[in-house]
Amino acid sequence: MAIILDGSGLTIEKVVRIARQGEKVELATDALERIRTCRTLLEKKIEAREIMYGVNTGIGEFSEIVLDDDQVREFQKYLIYNHAAGIGDPAPIEYVRGAMAGRINVHAHGHSGCRPEITLTLVEMLNQGVTPYVCQKGSVGASGDLAPMSQVALLMLGEGQAYYQGDLLPGGEALARAGIEVPGLHARDGLATINGSNVLTAMSALHIHDMERWIKQAEITAAMSLEALLANMKPYESRLHEVRGFGGAVTSAKVIRHCLEGSDLLTGKVKTKVQDAYSMRSTPQVIGAARDAVAYARSQVEIELNGVGDNPIFFPAEDRFLTGANFQGSPVALPMEMAGQAITMVSVLSERRLNRLLNPALSAGLPPFLTKGAGMFSGMMLSQYTADSLIVEQRILSTPAAIASIPAAADQEDFVSMGMNTAIKNGQIIDNANGILGIEMMGAAQALDLRDFKTGEGVSAARKRVRETVDFLDVDRSLAPDHTAMQALVKSGEVLEAVEKVTGDLLA
Repeated sequence: MAIILDGSGLTIEKVVRIARQGEKVELATDALERIRTCRTLLEKKIEAREIMYGVNTGIGEFSEIVLDDDQVREFQKYLIYNHAAGIGDPAPIEYVRGAMAGRINVHAHGHSGCRPEITLTLVEMLNQGVTPYVCQKGSVGASGDLAPMSQVALLMLGEGQAYYQGDLLPGGEALARAGIEVPGLHARDGLATINGSNVLTAMSALHIHDMERWIKQAEITAAMSLEALLANMKPYESRLHEVRGFGGAVTSAKVIRHCLEGSDLLTGKVKTKVQDAYSMRSTPQVIGAARDAVAYARSQVEIELNGVGDNPIFFPAEDRFLTGANFQGSPVALPMEMAGQAITMVSVLSERRLNRLLNPALSAGLPPFLTKGAGMFSGMMLSQYTADSLIVEQRILSTPAAIASIPAAADQEDFVSMGMNTAIKNGQIIDNANGILGIEMMGAAQALDLRDFKTGEGVSAARKRVRETVDFLDVDRSLAPDHTAMQALVKSGEVLEAVEKVTGDLLA
C-alpha cells in the first residue's frame, strides 16, 4: 500500500521504505487541493504585479531587481541552470529518493505556490523509479540544498540525467521511457522545487535509522566483550541508573543485561573483580548518552520532514506571503553533529574494550592477542591497528561543520549551515563505526571461544552469527577479508536480528 504524503506523519521509517525499499507514494487528496488553492493565490498576485521574491525578482543579491513579464516566464529555467552547480560523484539513489519524498511533503502543506504538476511529477518519478543524477557535493545547507535539488529540477525541463531501470539516461529520455510528461517550469515552480534542506534531511533520516540499529549492536557487542572479560555486572542493574535519571542509560543497561540472561556471569559461578575499569563499567552511561543524543536528533529531523522549508511562504487564507529563511539547515545540522559525535564516542569505547581483550595484562587470563601460539602467531594484534586508524578518522570527521559557515552571494547569504557537509561526514562516521564494532565483535567471539562457561542467550546468538561470517582464528591468516566481512555484517544488522530472535525486541 502506498505511503500517503499529506504534510504530516512522514516518519524516518517511512523515508527508509520510500528511499531504500522503493515503496510507492501518493499525494493526499486534500493536499492536492491545498496546492491548487495556493497556486491560484500566487497567480493573482503575479497578475497584480505584487513584488514577490524569486517570482518576479531576482534572487540572493539580485532580490531588489524586478523582472518584467517576459523575464518572469523565463526566469525559473535560468534559475535552475545557474544553481545546478554541484561537483563530483553522484549521491546514492536512496538519498535522492528521500529528498524527493521530503519535497513532496513540503508542497503538501499548500504554502509553496508551485503548480500541482510539479508535485505530481515528483510523485510519478518516485513511483516509476526515475531518480535524477545529483552531485553529492555543492550544497551549503542554506537557501536549501540548492545545487543538488536543482539537478532534480532539471528533470522538470526534460533535461539533466536520471537513473531508470538500471541505466543512466538523459533526463528527457528517462521520463519518456517511464511515461511521465515533462511539466516545464512556470513562475515560482523552480524555486519551489529547490528551496529547502531536503537532501541533507533525507540523508539524516537514513543515518538516524542506521545509527539506532548500530547502537543496539554496540550494546550486543559490549555484552559479548563483558562476558569474555569476566565483568562484574552490578553496574548494569537498572536501579543504579534509575536513581540518576537518564533514560538512555536505563535502557542501555537493560539491553546489555538482557543479552546476558542465562549466563554463568550473572549467577556468581564466575569470579569477578570488585570493580572494573571505566570501559567496562561505564558502558551504559556512554552508550545511553548516545541513545539520548540520537533520539533528540530523530525528533528534530522528523519536525523538518513535516515542516514547511521554503521561501517565500504563502498563506492563502490570509491572502499574503512572508519571506524568511525556513530553508536554513541549522535545526537539522546541529543535532546531527551531536549524533555523529555520539557514534564516534561509542566507537572509542568499543576500541578500549578491544584493547582489554587483546592485552594479556588486562584480559583476565585470555592469551595474548587472543592466540594460542603467541610468538609464532600474532593473533589479532593488527586488528587493533585497523580499529585505531578508523578511530582517528572518526575524530577528524567529528569536527563540526555546522559552525563552519563561509559567507556567499556577496554577503547576502552571510550565514549558512554547511549541513550537507554534516550529512556527508555522518555517512562516513557510520561506515567506520561499522568496521570498528565489527572488529570488537570478532575479538569478543574469539575470546568467548577460548572461555569455558555458559554464555548468555543473546551473546550466544551473536557469537553464532559471527561464526557464520568469520572462522575462529586458530593460526594466523590475512585478516583483511575478515575485517571487511565483519564491517558488512554490522551494516546489515543481521547480528541484531539473530539476537532479537532469541531475546525479543531489544527496545527502541
